[in-house]
Amino acid sequence: QVQLVESGGGLVQAGGSLRLSCAASGIIVSLSTMGWYRQAPGKQRELVADITSGGSAKYEDSVKGRFTISRDNIKNTVYLQMNSLKPEDTAVYYCNVHYIVTNYWGQGTQVTVSS
Repeated sequence: QVQLVESGGGLVQAGGSLRLSCAASGIIVSLSTMGWYRQAPGKQRELVADITSGGSAKYEDSVKGRFTISRDNIKNTVYLQMNSLKPEDTAVYYCNVHYIVTNYWGQGTQVTVSS
């Protein structure tokens, strides 16, 4: 079975940093696009960043220059390094793996940025 396990969320002060990790099992992610989505209260889920199997990354405009997505195909893991965090980054963050026509989702991890 496919399982995506997220970690690294938490509470930080504005301007601080967090690194999210998403470890996949039951799937070979080297053939897949991997990404991070987030959903804040009262808002739609949005794409934060994704990275193709070839390593090409794209970012939502509000996180450009602050967040970096990366992947380790050997470890079957995708990361999101978040720097210069702002209160508006507060949301539940979801890992996603897009394999052919199927989307797999992590359980979500809460990121809360104070002040």
